[in-house]
Amino acid sequence: MSYPSKTSAEPSVTTFDEFVQLADYSLMDTLNADPDATVDGDDHRARQVFSGHFVPVAPKPLAEAEYVTHSSTFFKELGLSNELALNEKFRHVFSGDITAAHEPMRQVGWATGYALSILGTEYTQQCPFGTGNGYGDGRAISVFEGIINGQRWEMQLKGGGPTPYCRGGDGRAVLRSSVREFLAQEYMQALGVPTSRSLTLYVSKSETVKRPWYSQNSYSADPDVLMDDPVAISTRVAPSFLRVGQLELFARRTRNNAHPKALEELSMIVSHLMEREYKSDINQNLGFADQLVELAKLFRQRLTSLVANWLRVGYCQGNFNSDNCAAGGFTLDYGPFGFCEVFDPWFQPWTGGAEQFSFFYQPIAAEANYYMFWKAVRPLLEEDADALEQFDQVGRGFSEAMQQQVQKMWAAKLGLTEFNPQLLKTLIQLMTDSEVDYTIFFRELSHIPEDISALKKSFYGKTSQQLDEQWQSWLKSWRDLVIKDGNLAEISTNMKLTNPKYTWREWLIVPAYQQAMQGDYTLVKELQEVLSYPYDEQSQEVEDKYYRLRPKAFFNAGGVSHYSCSS
Repeated sequence: MSYPSKTSAEPSVTTFDEFVQLADYSLMDTLNADPDATVDGDDHRARQVFSGHFVPVAPKPLAEAEYVTHSSTFFKELGLSNELALNEKFRHVFSGDITAAHEPMRQVGWATGYALSILGTEYTQQCPFGTGNGYGDGRAISVFEGIINGQRWEMQLKGGGPTPYCRGGDGRAVLRSSVREFLAQEYMQALGVPTSRSLTLYVSKSETVKRPWYSQNSYSADPDVLMDDPVAISTRVAPSFLRVGQLELFARRTRNNAHPKALEELSMIVSHLMEREYKSDINQNLGFADQLVELAKLFRQRLTSLVANWLRVGYCQGNFNSDNCAAGGFTLDYGPFGFCEVFDPWFQPWTGGAEQFSFFYQPIAAEANYYMFWKAVRPLLEEDADALEQFDQVGRGFSEAMQQQVQKMWAAKLGLTEFNPQLLKTLIQLMTDSEVDYTIFFRELSHIPEDISALKKSFYGKTSQQLDEQWQSWLKSWRDLVIKDGNLAEISTNMKLTNPKYTWREWLIVPAYQQAMQGDYTLVKELQEVLSYPYDEQSQEVEDKYYRLRPKAFFNAGGVSHYSCSS
């Protein structure tokens, strides 16, 4: 795992002009634009897109954009000066006014289309046209692609205004959801979980939009008020924003003979994926068919590892469709996500998600998404029987590969060299019966206590004498295995690097975005700092505030224990 460094180094990019020189647009230069698109990017009304890999779109600037925060950690990785976030031209571009850019950067961004599949079933009816030609980046507009410190990065505005894929929406993101996504990406990076990254966050001082949300002290399942929310733009960054759903879109067009270049465009997008996300891992001397087999293996490895990491840290994606599944194998699209506090295998923060996207069901959702990837790429292999058989074999092995990653993760969480299924089964039942806090329990367990009393600070429920005896029996069985495995101090240290001390607690995030809506960003920055070092023993003040059980007032509270997808 990699953690943010507390040391500083001299940035190599200190001016906007220097930043602009890093621009290099592989997607727009090598893939096909929608032939029906405008050249100037004035393409903001919902419409069908029938072909092409992207639509040129100019973002809509925030009115009176104000700086909220930026990721100094990521700026440092990129070699960018912190002062750049306050630079007037930089602020203009990353709050949606791309006219501030100059060559080689372009004054137009791009949006992409994709298909929708839910748990392996293809959908088109949610598309306003009933065809599936309206799915895509409705309010996410990429504005920059370039090579920085030898790595290609794409920068995308979330809430940058409507695109042809907006399905009638306003294309905006509100400050509440923007704060959540910004902080969540910072936190996941610090946890060592592959993720898109946060760059900057700006808010409009005068522009608001109406969104359904929860009234103060609401226990409603669904939003019960309409709120005027400040509009914000967060910039997220990744090697690419290619999704499984994108590959699916081109495979569907190929299957339906939608246009003469359909198969060619499928081949182009898959080649582009390998170039952007897997180039250093795939032998470039292999033939195209053999490269696709390698791609299948690598994506399987990344996706299974990613989901095992989600389970390790208590993360629930909430809506893990194929269009929210990054083809590069990292966490993408922080919409109705949440982190498990009271342990529940069926934890699901999104009111529209049900069990199909719940905490422990995520490996099943991942397999369904991988199946859609496999199905999308497969037409490119139909003329190579040997490669096709190898490709299919990789697909058939997903379930076993996923199981191995999850078992490896549980062994690490428990400080064991080998996975013990009965030990885990008993533990999960005890954790459920005692209503333990997922993060606090495993952090306290990392001290390898001898007595159950040391773990009770993680219990929400009161335990009976019988339950305590069951816990003590489990604890002894577990300690016997740990002691057999080696040095307790060393095992404890490793467990603390696996089991974070500080987790995302929605009831601590809510005050941050509520204060931010009043123009006070202090708590946003405090959370940014605390969540940047989740494995560390921080100050007593931080511990008292952030390392504690959820107060009773926040159980079943709308916007805290559950929320709609409104953002």
